[in-house]
Amino acid sequence: MRLRSFAGRPVGVIGQGTWRLDEDARTAAIQALRHGLDAGMGHIDTAEMYGEAEPLVAEAIAGRRDQVFLVSKVLPHNATRAGTIAACERSLRRLKTDRLDSYLLHWRGSVPLAETFAAFETLERQGKILSFGVSNFDEADLDEAVAVAGEGRIACNQVLYHLEERAIEHAVIPFCRDHRITVVAYSPLGNGSFPSASSAGGRVLGQIAAEVRASPWQVALAFLVREEPVLAIPKAASAIHAEDNALAGSLLLTEEQMARVDAAFPRGPKPRYLPMI
Repeated sequence: MRLRSFAGRPVGVIGQGTWRLDEDARTAAIQALRHGLDAGMGHIDTAEMYGEAEPLVAEAIAGRRDQVFLVSKVLPHNATRAGTIAACERSLRRLKTDRLDSYLLHWRGSVPLAETFAAFETLERQGKILSFGVSNFDEADLDEAVAVAGEGRIACNQVLYHLEERAIEHAVIPFCRDHRITVVAYSPLGNGSFPSASSAGGRVLGQIAAEVRASPWQVALAFLVREEPVLAIPKAASAIHAEDNALAGSLLLTEEQMARVDAAFPRGPKPRYLPMI
């Protein structure tokens, strides 16, 4: 598993997402997370919005907290100074831990960033979070976030990124690279809409997969994390799926193979608004 920096710590380029994981069979989901940890995917992302995902994560990491880079997120309507602190403490209780490695604002809301970030700094001083970041921020939001928090304080921006949704390549990734902000790709396999094997793009992925003795899913993930500062957090509902995801963390595509993926899934024009789900 290749490593990249997240809040100054080495983290695998492939981590584990948990959105809707509580909708899957609980035992299998817990086994998937544990198998992912065994395979080097120590970065586990969750959120207060994700229903029963936080308690599920707590069970999966019991006795292994020090192996995990644990991330959760506060909802915008909870992101006042007092509300952020209370939301974090609830997440800590559900996760059965005394700290989060990073705590994120889930998306931009009506609460001023200065208020939310002040709460993050309080939590940081208390040792309840070790870093903080944002999610679903476009470059204008990021510019404001850096101005409010200070250069080097925003640990990450978690954004939608998969082969058929490459909007962040226009301005978000370049901004984050320039400001040393880790980009975390959520739904990197398309949230249930991965290219079919019979589609033009699916055939390209299948051809490259055969060349590198990997799966099309691994090829897709390897393409997304091809450059700094991007990490990806695919969800896995089974141990086999988790292992498949983890193997992508060691897969390196050639320039020619990446050019073929790029041509098969063009990024398109920059959209007016940053896509999110």
